[in-house]
Amino acid sequence: MNIESKKENQLQERIEVVFSVEHAGEPTPTREAVQSSIASMMDASKDRVIIDHMDSEYGVGISRGYAKVYESPEAIKRSERHHQLVRNKMAEKKVKDKAAPKARVAPKAK
Repeated sequence: MNIESKKENQLQERIEVVFSVEHAGEPTPTREAVQSSIASMMDASKDRVIIDHMDSEYGVGISRGYAKVYESPEAIKRSERHHQLVRNKMAEKKVKDKAAPKARVAPKAK
């Protein structure tokens, strides 16, 4: 794994990281595997790393992506969208309650 660039974003309390992972002859690495290796490279705990996106290049065996390393879990909850937290296993997916279909009222007979 290589970190191609790092940028500190003080307003959002995070470091933005562009990375690449070589995986020739192997499947694309999971978000969890990439998350833990970025955490170890950035000296951060795994629960402070969000993988925003990761794309594989066809036929090359390289995946490139964008991750964010936050200073605290509270900063994550302030900044990240809910679906990103679900993808990174930091929140549960919201389940919509299906309302029972409304009973139709029959028209009155004349």
